[in-house]
Amino acid sequence: MSDTPQLDNLQHTRQYQFQMPENYAFKSEKGLNRRIVEQISYFKGEPEWMLKFRLQALEIAEKKGRPKWGPDLSSLNFDEIYFYIRPQDRQGTTNNWEEIPAEVRETYRRLGIPEAEQKILAGVGAQYESEMVYHSLKEEWERQGVIFLDSDSGLREHPELFREYFATVVPPEDNYFAAVNSAVWSGGSFVYVPPGVEIEVPLQAYFLLNAQSIGQFERTLIIGDVGSKFHYIEGCTAPTYNTASFHSGVIEIICKERSQVRYTTIQNWSHNVYNLVTQRALVYKDASMGWLDGNLGSKITMKYPSTYLLEEGARGEVLSIAFATDGQHQDAGAKVIHAAPNTSSQIVSKSISKGTGRSSYRGLVKIYEGATGARANVECDALLLDDQARTDTYPYIEINEKTAHVGHEATVSKLNDEQIFYLMSRGLPEDEAAALIVRGFLEPIAKELPLEYAVELNRLIELEMEGSVG
Repeated sequence: MSDTPQLDNLQHTRQYQFQMPENYAFKSEKGLNRRIVEQISYFKGEPEWMLKFRLQALEIAEKKGRPKWGPDLSSLNFDEIYFYIRPQDRQGTTNNWEEIPAEVRETYRRLGIPEAEQKILAGVGAQYESEMVYHSLKEEWERQGVIFLDSDSGLREHPELFREYFATVVPPEDNYFAAVNSAVWSGGSFVYVPPGVEIEVPLQAYFLLNAQSIGQFERTLIIGDVGSKFHYIEGCTAPTYNTASFHSGVIEIICKERSQVRYTTIQNWSHNVYNLVTQRALVYKDASMGWLDGNLGSKITMKYPSTYLLEEGARGEVLSIAFATDGQHQDAGAKVIHAAPNTSSQIVSKSISKGTGRSSYRGLVKIYEGATGARANVECDALLLDDQARTDTYPYIEINEKTAHVGHEATVSKLNDEQIFYLMSRGLPEDEAAALIVRGFLEPIAKELPLEYAVELNRLIELEMEGSVG
């Protein structure tokens, strides 16, 4: 056992064999329709404007239809999905770990959340199925006006602030899955950091799918006010079932003037989950937004963190990792829009494909006319572990400003036999040698993670690497 029980638990969790008995206060019928949307809003006791918003989003989704590009989603059948599950009858969330149901506590103990809390984290939230069940925030941040709630509580306790920003970054009209999320959203995080407040340790949230054939649709809204600085981290996981599950979150982030916001996610879904997510940040004058996006699971992932640099001096960075093994398609990437002078961006994408796995980089850099002095750089590196593995790159670069400086670099490589031979000659077994090369390939991104998450990422990579050689 290591000195970090959270990581040991997460390593076991990665095997996905940790299902808990299903015990719910309410479980919707399968499928998506107006009645289910109305039930969700009723159970939550939402204001009339939110019900109206949900129903309008449902109409938008029905008119839009699924995207005709990207991975094959034909086997995702909404008629077999439960779009809302309420774990227990309760009002709001609790900040006392011992008050939530024993089976939920046991599941999260296996994920290591109590240990994470003991590591003096700024705050921690846990979403179980469709609802947030546990949320805690250290008192020192509360005294400074920091808000870290689940999104349902944010709507209830801070209605004016919530409504001011909700769906302003990702409206339902944006894309089909954003519209679906807008109709049935439940849970997620609501974060507001006041002007000038700096949070030195990360805010953290965990999302778990325990039931079969469930959809989870968290809606996270993060606002960094003028001059604030903080880091939000979330982890996601699910056990294995024979039936498909569906995760479609929406993350909206506002980075006001001179704020510094980082968003990190390590998603470790089981291989039956469709992970279709919309993530976007609006970045204002001299502010910065950093995404670190790790994808090591799911059947299909479609996720492209987007950064809109709206005012002079805004900066954006996207660091992306994707690992596709047998039967997986990781379609990930990034989007950066330069809409103001002297803006800058950096995209670094690392993908690994193994067996019949397929990884794709899908990215866009767009520089509008008038965005003088804009600078952008894109690096896409793919590593193939065997002859069956596949990787694709779909880079789009649109430049409408002649003073812009844009760089793009892409590489595809295979495991190097000479490197493996050298490491084996120094006493490493072949599988450990291959894992070491992969870790070195990912090191430029992994080093940006907090230490405990970098260790977790390395362990997850080792599990994915099992059976890659020999």
